[in-house]
Amino acid sequence: MLGRDVLLAAERAGHEPIGLARADLDVTDAAAVRRALSELEPDVVINCAAWTDVDGAEGAEAAATAVNGRGAGNIAAAAPVIVQPSTDYVFDGSKRTPYVESDPVGPQGAYGRSKLAGERGVAAANPRHFVVRTSWLFGVHGRNFVNTMLTAERDELKVVDDQVGCPTYTGHLASALVQLAGRDDYGVHHLAGAGECSWFEFAGEIFRQAAKDVRVVPCTTAEFPRPAPRPAYSVLGSERLDPIRLPDWRSGLADYLAERAVAR
Repeated sequence: MLGRDVLLAAERAGHEPIGLARADLDVTDAAAVRRALSELEPDVVINCAAWTDVDGAEGAEAAATAVNGRGAGNIAAAAPVIVQPSTDYVFDGSKRTPYVESDPVGPQGAYGRSKLAGERGVAAANPRHFVVRTSWLFGVHGRNFVNTMLTAERDELKVVDDQVGCPTYTGHLASALVQLAGRDDYGVHHLAGAGECSWFEFAGEIFRQAAKDVRVVPCTTAEFPRPAPRPAYSVLGSERLDPIRLPDWRSGLADYLAERAVAR
């Protein structure tokens, strides 16, 4: 989902992107990564390879960490510059003000731990790194919450109202990642849709913008148990002097819906 939008964003910015699918390169194979990057000689690598099944990671943490942890480190070690997307799930969700780059991490689930392993592996392998924490991704090229809501054939849905974060449109994030790749302020960056909302509020806005008559009923996380714990509050902010800022999440949703209509 993110990788396809990064390729499009890079092309629009005048670069010559090369996309490697999972079948082309196994990021957990360090020797294969070294060979591939030696042959391609990229200026920058934006690593969109990831284990993204949050609940599935709970029962397969070693496999998730192989991709999100060791795999990310393999890419960083072989790349001249690495842009590594990470997640808001590296935080425990106990704050009630936006998390900034220097806040202490404390992932509560296997997925968050695997992504934190990637952050640390990337930083250790390559000083020229950008670790980019983002959240609640949605885009036209993959499964996501917006599409799930719009394809649910029901006139009433229960949606969790006690988890708050920043919905982020991959079209906006991809452009920001390409822009960041041309900078030299290495380290951790937070990039997410501006503003904040709960999943319940997000769902309501989805149906409002899509002009669909669906009643959304709030519920608690306890009423909708999942295998993996989620942070109750994972809004991302930035303490950097010159941060890249993404548009408001509502604007991202509008752009997604317009792109989705074209794609369909």
